[in-house]
Amino acid sequence: MLVLTRKVGESINIGDNIKISIMDVKGRSVRVGVEAPRSMSIHREEIYSKIQEENKLASSWQKVDMTSLKDLMGGMGGKKP
Repeated sequence: MLVLTRKVGESINIGDNIKISIMDVKGRSVRVGVEAPRSMSIHREEIYSKIQEENKLASSWQKVDMTSLKDLMGGMGGKKP
């Protein structure tokens, strides 16, 4: 891990597209500004962890048995796929 010291108003560049600026420091809190392309997702760590958990949960759902789905559709009076 690279550890840098910055003062309010100073910045750190990551590659050509990302700029992190120190906006304010009050006690133990630091306000950070991030400039990055809109196509890039930026989340606080706790939010990112929850997103990862939800994605893992969603991918673990059992796949639908297509035969059962066709039977269900037929039983509803609709055309079978």
